[in-house]
Amino acid sequence: MAIKTLGAKAAAALDQELMSTCAFSLDQLMELAGLSVSQAVYRVHPLSKGRRVLVACGPGNNGGDGLVAARHLFFYGYQPTIYYPKRSKNELYQRLSKQLEDLNVPFVDDFQSAIGQTDHIVDAIFGFSFSGEVREPFPAVIQALQDTKLPVTSVDAPSSWDIEKGPPASGLGSSFMPTALVSLSAPKPLVNHFTGRHFVGGRFVSPLIAKKYDFDVPEYQGIDQIVEVPVAGQKL
Repeated sequence: MAIKTLGAKAAAALDQELMSTCAFSLDQLMELAGLSVSQAVYRVHPLSKGRRVLVACGPGNNGGDGLVAARHLFFYGYQPTIYYPKRSKNELYQRLSKQLEDLNVPFVDDFQSAIGQTDHIVDAIFGFSFSGEVREPFPAVIQALQDTKLPVTSVDAPSSWDIEKGPPASGLGSSFMPTALVSLSAPKPLVNHFTGRHFVGGRFVSPLIAKKYDFDVPEYQGIDQIVEVPVAGQKL
């Protein structure tokens, strides 16, 4: 059975509704999203596989989710490193960065060098609102993600992918296939082109809102914030 998905416009509308009629704050949603991502990383890459995690953060909400995930990963026992080349001046993102700095989590400027000193990568660069060309300094980062043999967990979308159509037909990002993908709130249409491990995260959407936007809330188990779900042609 096909997975019900949310396109970019519907996903943006859902976020706005969560922060208006549903009374969530951006801080809350980002905290819950980042917690989901951290649990997915723990599931895909347990501590026994290596503690070093490089988190690549973009300038928007996707990057904020990555910053939150890094904090949780630190407290799980990982050793996160942050690549955050275009820091937002928004107070929320500054607070998230300060929380990591207070934990002595390093921020690095050279992504390529950092890849050589990590065991796992979190791709939190571009989310469902991405469109158009990949701008500096991220083309080299996308290329490195495409070329690396290290496991990569992408947040909501593999960076450089079109939300509706999936990976580019050619060029930058065309062969980028992360190890795992964490779809936040609901999967986006690009999951139809994804072949890795797929998790849905964000245990905060009410049945009423899910019905309104016509997607399924997965059956979360126990205290889990994520559920692993199959992608096209997979059985779990």
